[in-house]
Amino acid sequence: MHNHAIAGIFTDTFDQYIAAYGRQPLEHYKVAHCISSCRTSALGGHIYTCDTCGNSVPLYNSCSNRHCPQCQTLGRRRWIEARMDELLPVPYFHAVFTIPHELNPFALRNKKVFYAIMFRGVNETLRTLAQNSKWLGASIGVIAVLHTWGQNLMDHPHIHCIVPAGGLSRDTDAWIPCKHSFLFPFAAMKKLFMAKVLDYLRKAVDDGDITMAGLLECYTDTKAFRAFLSSLYRKKWVIYVKQPFAGPSAVIEYLGNYTHRTAISERRITGVSENTVSFRYKDYADEAKMKVLTLEKIEFIRRFLLHVLPSGFMRIRHYGFLSNARRAQGLKQCAQIFASLREKKKEKKPWYVLLKEHYGIDPRLCKKCGNGIMRRGYFIEPVLRTVVRTT
Repeated sequence: MHNHAIAGIFTDTFDQYIAAYGRQPLEHYKVAHCISSCRTSALGGHIYTCDTCGNSVPLYNSCSNRHCPQCQTLGRRRWIEARMDELLPVPYFHAVFTIPHELNPFALRNKKVFYAIMFRGVNETLRTLAQNSKWLGASIGVIAVLHTWGQNLMDHPHIHCIVPAGGLSRDTDAWIPCKHSFLFPFAAMKKLFMAKVLDYLRKAVDDGDITMAGLLECYTDTKAFRAFLSSLYRKKWVIYVKQPFAGPSAVIEYLGNYTHRTAISERRITGVSENTVSFRYKDYADEAKMKVLTLEKIEFIRRFLLHVLPSGFMRIRHYGFLSNARRAQGLKQCAQIFASLREKKKEKKPWYVLLKEHYGIDPRLCKKCGNGIMRRGYFIEPVLRTVVRTT
């Protein structure tokens, strides 16, 4: 039995989905199996016993798959805790880079290549403009997170960026704050991002890295593809920037909700019948009004699996002085400038402490007596069972 709606949908309907759509990529089977098995006897677990009243309950293991809506809470809190040590005492901006919907078929059929192009376009756009003395003349730091979905679960690739309002000077001895309401003019960002993405897309097609299958077969003709690219230069590309956050800590809490978000959360599900799923969504085409959408279960699974990322693909990336290669040195330089970064303790808190700090309740507390702590006892062996078929 499942206490979670999405897991139940995959358990009940994934075989029907395979029958309707045929063989799927291996990663889809893995995600379906993980979600179906998460926190069930299939993954095994432990018996936990209250040290006060003796109440015993089985707690089954999580699948830890990044696409599973049940498994993101602890990962999100750990990520937030790690980022707190990197906060600068400056304003932060939240920028969102999107692509025209005409490019969605390229993204769906070439996820690894196309999403990498988007990340590269965002990174080079921000870095190039930041290095220009006309705008900033500094090295900036960026945290970028890829989302591939819209509120209705259809494909909508976009990248969220959190950017400090300034950067390190070329000699790294000073902090240069942004000169205007944002780091750079929106028009310059849009034009450069568009040029970067389309140029790298053209090169990927020329090099044979893009598969022209399905809806893309019409672009195997070179003239047709070149005409398509030309039309995209005339499209309106959208970059949205929110106002600065109230404080640095609010930045990380806010971004934490994006870094470990899945295509849809359990709390958005409003109803599940024998054949349908209903969920809440914001209709941005209608003044962001909250509405309810009902889909056939097979269609719900199809839309959910649109957003499964290639194995090993990193959807959270750090650039500039926050990049993996430069973070240690970059933060050291920032610490020499900002006293608030100095002498910060780095201790890894236990999982129950993180959750208690956020939710106000010790998750180990016995639900029966309300006083004792549930202590882990003997191991429960996984129950081998076939959840989904791969043939």
